[in-house]
Amino acid sequence: MVEQRVVEVREPDGQTHTHTTVYEERRSGGGSGWAIAMILLVALLIGGYFVMQMSNSQASRDNAIERAADNVGSAAKNVGDAAKDIANGN
Repeated sequence: MVEQRVVEVREPDGQTHTHTTVYEERRSGGGSGWAIAMILLVALLIGGYFVMQMSNSQASRDNAIERAADNVGSAAKNVGDAAKDIANGN
């Protein structure tokens, strides 16, 4: 907002002078921009942490499934060998 103030000065000898002063109000953000930026940064860091934890969890699940599949494969081989032994009369 702009405000103008006009001051009229009369000298003892009768001369008149006017002086105009212009005041311009400056608004500052009050730091709210920085606060919002900090909140967003913290939210990004927390979100990144959870994404990393989920990917680690997914890798652990994949490894567990792989180990289980290997165990099932080994068990199936043992069953097959046992069936052969029985068929051969051992």
